[in-house]
Amino acid sequence: MTDNNNKRITNKQILDKIDNLKVGEEGLNLLAIKIVSRMVKLKSMEDWFSHVSKSDIAWSTAYQDLELTEEENALGEAAKLMTLMSMFKEDEEYEKCAIIKQRMDEVNKILKKGNK
Repeated sequence: MTDNNNKRITNKQILDKIDNLKVGEEGLNLLAIKIVSRMVKLKSMEDWFSHVSKSDIAWSTAYQDLELTEEENALGEAAKLMTLMSMFKEDEEYEKCAIIKQRMDEVNKILKKGNK
């Protein structure tokens, strides 16, 4: 902790300042309870937000908020299809590659339309 002059403040200095305020043991306990209570509430809120933000509804809502164009969606789809194609080629699953190629042809039409 630092004071206004950017000097380090020791724990003893903090305790001396509290003593100077005449807070007393009861006031200190009350302050400690309030601090811990606030920290617990913040942690609970953080946990709740973390849980909610990982839900399917949160992801789909956030994804919709991007308002992607048809071309941007097609680029994302193309990236996904190219990754799948690579995986299927490596595993020699050629039937799946044929299906991916058909879908890729459709995506390429969208991308060509966007480039004109």
